[in-house]
Amino acid sequence: MTPDRTAAPDRAIDSHDDARRDGGLTHVRADGSAHMVDVSDKAVTRRQATAEAVLLSRPEVVARILDGELPKGDALAVARVAGIMAAKRTPDLVPLCHPLPISGVTVDFIGVPGAEEATGRHAAPEPGDRAAGIRITATVRTTGVTGVEMEALTAASVAALTLYDMIKALDRAAEISAVRVVSKSGGASGEWTRP
Repeated sequence: MTPDRTAAPDRAIDSHDDARRDGGLTHVRADGSAHMVDVSDKAVTRRQATAEAVLLSRPEVVARILDGELPKGDALAVARVAGIMAAKRTPDLVPLCHPLPISGVTVDFIGVPGAEEATGRHAAPEPGDRAAGIRITATVRTTGVTGVEMEALTAASVAALTLYDMIKALDRAAEISAVRVVSKSGGASGEWTRP
């Protein structure tokens, strides 16, 4: 017998509140079905999140990206616009994200000399580790009822994918690594920064 996944919508809201108190998953109802969290009772506050991703490649390829000397053109300018566009389209890509009034998006790039510094890996390098990288940092701001971590992650990820697309003919072994939220602020949970 198939469970009735449409029953008891009032219970779904209660289970959301219970899940938050118990440290559970707020996007999953008691019967195991997914739902979009009801944020209508949350306070409107200024919220910000910063996420990063790292593109690892050979030093000469990274140098060409940073110098704007790729055959496809200025990769950083294209990746920056791609990241901004991606932040605005996050609810179209991630099914349970709320559409938010984004008030600002910044996407920045910095070259880093090696894989350990780029990704925070402290283990010995593995064969095939890239020798250089570009750290992409995306910061998204809103005034709303829920946070913008997913928008920041999406912006950083798509900017990294765009860089990869622009260098794949030069380095098929390039990789994207260390996609993560690095800080957030606003809302009931306040400020958080990755240790």
